[in-house]
Amino acid sequence: MRGFNVLLQKEFREAWRSWKFLWIPLVFALLGMSDPLTNYYMMDILNAVGNIPEGFELLLPELMPVDLLQASIGQFQTIGLLVLMATFVGNISKERASGMATLLYVRPISFGAYFMSKFIVMSTVGFVSILAGFTASVYYTVVLYGTFEIGSLVASFFTYFSWLLFVLAVTLMMSATFKTIVATSCAFIVIFMGQMINAIVGTFWTVSPWKLPLYGVQLIRGTMEMSDFWWSLVITMILTIVCISIGTFTMKKNASMTKI
Repeated sequence: MRGFNVLLQKEFREAWRSWKFLWIPLVFALLGMSDPLTNYYMMDILNAVGNIPEGFELLLPELMPVDLLQASIGQFQTIGLLVLMATFVGNISKERASGMATLLYVRPISFGAYFMSKFIVMSTVGFVSILAGFTASVYYTVVLYGTFEIGSLVASFFTYFSWLLFVLAVTLMMSATFKTIVATSCAFIVIFMGQMINAIVGTFWTVSPWKLPLYGVQLIRGTMEMSDFWWSLVITMILTIVCISIGTFTMKKNASMTKI
């Protein structure tokens, strides 16, 4: 892919200058630590708020460490994904609309190199972000509740990262295919509507990319049916590659729409 190293350096510099490697992981870290701390200090929070009737006693369920990690992943699935997708959904469409892409298209570079340089930087930011989120969640869970088995925890992390690669591939594909507003709508519909459909009627199937966040938790619980896990993982990887291929093709097709 012509010009790949130059484009990759450019994307990394832009990500550093815009502080994406700092503030997005910080968001995930705050999301990760919120559930263990909130659940552990719930009674103290209620007492501090006041207006609790005398003799009132709140019976909280006894939570296992994996329950807190699952709650943190639930936060990543909503606020975390919103932050990541909103940050990167205009990566290509905005450059095309502003005319910045023209400066790149006139150079001897390939569209594959252009697309992959952006995807690799997005994936790196996503990796650092969920690493920060998992680390914060696991640290406070271990301190306040109990420990995890390291092997299953690492497997859970990379399972979620595989899901995140799919989300980022869909987001960048939409950015290459449509204008920013349409791309944002389409990406959010595909990812979040998929989550809603899976939550409502997902019991009727066991293989889907949208199953991976749950399957990562089940790996820690030791209740995972491994054939479902591997099929879901393979299909997710295939769909990620398909999205990258479509995004590269539509980027080339839409090059004539670039503002001059």
